Amino acid sequence: MKLFYKTQRELAVSLNSVIDAYWGNKIDEDVLVKSVTDIYINNPSKLLKEGAFTTILRQQCGKRRLEVIEQILKSAVGSRI
Repeated sequence: MKLFYKTQRELAVSLNSVIDAYWGNKIDEDVLVKSVTDIYINNPSKLLKEGAFTTILRQQCGKRRLEVIEQILKSAVGSRI
């Protein structure tokens, strides 16, 4: 998994694969939280704009995945979404 992404679409694909791997019991919760927080720390402007998920992220990830991402960011990073 990369930490720096060129586009929001690449970022969304990566987040989707991490969350899907967690839902498929291929990775544990600690790996999920670390992956999402690392992606956010290195790409904050591609993930959030004006305190909300970017339009491309909302379109590519869907509500359920964004709920997971939001909870991780609130607890691990303290981000205000």
